[in-house]
Amino acid sequence: MPADELTGPCGLLVVDKPQGVSSHDVVARTRKLVQTRRVGHAGTLDPMATGVLVLGVGWATRLLTYLVGHDKTYLATVRLGVSTVTDDAEGEVSGGADVAGLDRAAVEAALGALRGPVLQVPSTVSAIKVDGRRSYSRVRAGEDVELAARPVTVHRLEVLDVRAVPAGATGGAGHAALDVDVVAEVSSGTYVRALARDLGAALGVGGHLTALRRSASGPFGEDEAVQVPGRRAPDADLDAAREVVGAAMLDLAAASRRCFGVRDVSAEDATLLGHGRRLEPWGTGDGVVAAIDPAGRLVALVQDVDGRARPVLVVPPALRP
Repeated sequence: MPADELTGPCGLLVVDKPQGVSSHDVVARTRKLVQTRRVGHAGTLDPMATGVLVLGVGWATRLLTYLVGHDKTYLATVRLGVSTVTDDAEGEVSGGADVAGLDRAAVEAALGALRGPVLQVPSTVSAIKVDGRRSYSRVRAGEDVELAARPVTVHRLEVLDVRAVPAGATGGAGHAALDVDVVAEVSSGTYVRALARDLGAALGVGGHLTALRRSASGPFGEDEAVQVPGRRAPDADLDAAREVVGAAMLDLAAASRRCFGVRDVSAEDATLLGHGRRLEPWGTGDGVVAAIDPAGRLVALVQDVDGRARPVLVVPPALRP
């Protein structure tokens, strides 16, 4: 185990990703800010998107494996009447149709088929690998890519507002469009760009995503997200940001109480779990439960496996002072 995992900063940090930078860029900025290379994220946001990006710092990066499956909430704007090759505003216009006569009631009716458990074909410019290469790399190289549909769940998909877009403001489509603001609560792995595409297809006019903001990832919301300064920020800005980040970072116990079910364990059981020992089953099913010792420290993440409560992730003693 790298030494900086045991001596450097450790916890979960909720960042508000700005538009125009990648999730990897935010990770790189945070590495500079907290002065450790052990930083990772719990679910990519496209460069055009903004909002909640959950980061693991130090040893806490090991928690991310158990967080990537959290549901996400998005605020999005779908432009109906115009299709693009990327299903978002960064791609070239590929088609569409005039939206004359299309109203809010028709849009809301079409959304019904996109809710609940559905089979969704991901956008071809996704990061899904096809024969070892990212799908978006193949598309940008001019290849035709077909991705298999996969099961996702759209828990909520509602219209917030509808606005007419004149023909002169539709990026060369040559006809009027309709912008629809929606809120979407979806399972991990759902592509909001694909929802925009499928809504346009269902209405027969085409559609793509023009704006996207992740307002929540699992239990973490935008109200607690902090800004991370750019990589070329002045030292004074970095010093100020370090104070903000230090105050906002959740330690292992606090993060676990937010993300998992919790079971308080005795000092004896804490010692056994800390050594990787199994206990009598806890009734967790397939879920992961955080074991918290009498001092309020995270000892391990525990899951029932083969009739026993087995620690699947043990916190090193050095992080349980």
